[in-house]
Amino acid sequence: MDLRERIECSTNFIKQHSGFEPDIGIILGTGLGSLWDYIDKASVIDYRDIPEFPVSTVFGHEGKLILGYLEGKRVIAMQGRFHYYEGYTMQEITIPVRVMKKLGIKLLVASNACGGLNPNFSAGDIMIITDHINFMGTNPLIGPNLEDFGPRFPDMSEVYDKGLVELIERIASAQGIKVHKGVYGAVSGPNYSTKAELSMMIRLGADTVGMSTVPEAIAARHCGLKVAGVSCITDMAIPDTMTSPTHEEIVKVAESIKPRFVSLVKEFIKEVQL
Repeated sequence: MDLRERIECSTNFIKQHSGFEPDIGIILGTGLGSLWDYIDKASVIDYRDIPEFPVSTVFGHEGKLILGYLEGKRVIAMQGRFHYYEGYTMQEITIPVRVMKKLGIKLLVASNACGGLNPNFSAGDIMIITDHINFMGTNPLIGPNLEDFGPRFPDMSEVYDKGLVELIERIASAQGIKVHKGVYGAVSGPNYSTKAELSMMIRLGADTVGMSTVPEAIAARHCGLKVAGVSCITDMAIPDTMTSPTHEEIVKVAESIKPRFVSLVKEFIKEVQL
C-alpha cells in the first residue's frame, strides 16, 4: 500500500469500530499516559488491532488509542507515540496525525519528555513549546505530496499557535504552576546527545532537546491543524554540569510531573475554543 492507502485503511477501521468524531487530538509522551484516566471513554483500541497503524515499542508508551470526552470536549488520545529511532519512516510516524485529521480533529496537543538545555530550567519543570528546530536530518513531508492534506511547500513560520501558547500560560498562572516558554530541539536518537552536540544546540537557540514531537507538528501544520506543545523536562542536559541520563530515571521524573501536567492539559482542553 502507498501512504494514502495506509491512512485510509487505518481511518476506516477506527470509524467502523468507534463511530466517534473527535475535535481534538492528544499525543501523550513518555510516562504521561495517565491523562487517559480522566477521559470518559467511548472506545479504546489497541494500536496492534488497527490495520497499517504503527505499534509502540518503547517502555512508557502503552500503545492504545482512546476516543471519548475530556472536560466536555470530544478527544482522541494516543497513549504512546512512535519515534524515528524505532525504525519507522518519518511518513509512518505521522500516519496517526493524518488519521486523526481524517477523523475530524481541528487541534493537535502534543506532549513529550525532554532534556533541559536552558540553565534557567530544572528537571521537573514544564515548558510550553513556542517553536522548534529540526535536528533529525529528515522530514515527514519528503516524498510525493499528499495534495488532499496540504500544499507542497507549507508555511512553518508559526507551528505552535501563539494564542494557544498564551492560553496555556494563563492557565498555568491561575493554577500556580511554574512554566517556561521556549524552543524544542529534535534529534533522531536513540542515543543521548554528546556534550559537543548539546553545546551546538544551545548555541543555535534550543532550550530543550528530545526525540519526538517535531515530525507530528510538521505533519499537523501541513494539513491545517492548530498545534499546541507541552514539554516535561525530565533531566538537565547542560554539558558542563550534566550527569549520564537513563530512560528509567526519565520515566520516574515524568511520573512526578504528571499531576501538574494533567491539571494543565485538562483545563486547557476545557477552555480552548475550536
